[in-house]
Order: sequence, then structure tokens, then C-alpha cells
Amino acid sequence: MFNLGDHVVCPGHGVGQVCSVETKDLGGEQRSFYIVKIISNGMKVMVPTESKEGIRALVGENEIEGVFGLLSNHDVKVDNSTWNRRHREYTLKVKTGSLLEIADVLRQLLLLKMNKKLSFGERQMLDQCRELLVKEISLSAGKPELEVTDKIESLYHS
Repeated sequence: MFNLGDHVVCPGHGVGQVCSVETKDLGGEQRSFYIVKIISNGMKVMVPTESKEGIRALVGENEIEGVFGLLSNHDVKVDNSTWNRRHREYTLKVKTGSLLEIADVLRQLLLLKMNKKLSFGERQMLDQCRELLVKEISLSAGKPELEVTDKIESLYHS
């Protein structure tokens, strides 16, 4: 159960803040919803309070360390399949809302970028993953977004 003002993650949307809890009548049944305002774009999302996948709490210190461990490991095979196949896989990973899955997509794109020019879609996906990671890690760790961004970038420009 989340409280008003709590920061949460809506998979596929990013970090938001619970701004209210509302009860709606759906087909004669009363259902309760969190109203979450997404920080990056101000969009409001309704998530059923009983939903297990709808929102999750911010990650803890162990998960943040895991993300930076994953990002610092460059000894992985970069997927060289067609962009649209990679894009489908990347989109599925991002929609899970898992910070590690998002970090994996970011790592793949940053490593790919070192060897070739990214397409417009790849650059958009890279920016989206970076923003999702930076926002959540920044809020969870209480660090400025610029500091988190610089730490991620330093892993790929040494």
C-alpha cells in the first residue's frame, strides 16, 4: 500500500508521485485507484490499488549497485540483429519496469553507439532508458540527476 506523496515507478511511464486515491464505480463495482503523476511529463495515470504489476516502490541501494555493476560490465555480446527486432526486445524489457532490464537496454545501446551511428529510434530508446534510470536512481539515492548522469556517462567515456 502506498501513501499520498510516495514516489513510485509505473512500468512503461517512469517515476511518479502518488497524488491521490480515488474510488470509481466500474460496472456497479466500487474500485480504488492510485492517481500517479508522472514526473517527467506531468501525465496522470490511474492504477488499481490491488494491482501487483501496476506500480512498484523505488529501488534500494542493492539494486542501484547492481545497475552500476551491470553498466560497468562491457564484456557482453552486442545484438547485431536488425534494428526493428532489437527495438521489439528493448521495448519489452523497458515495459517490465525492472531497473536492471532498463540498464541492460541502455548498456546495449551505449556499446552499439561506440561502434556505429545509432538510428533515430535507437537514440530515442537510449534517451528514454537513460532518463528512466537517472530519475529513479536520483530520487532513490537522494542524489542530483546530473551526478547520476555523469556517473553513467563516465562508464562509457573512459
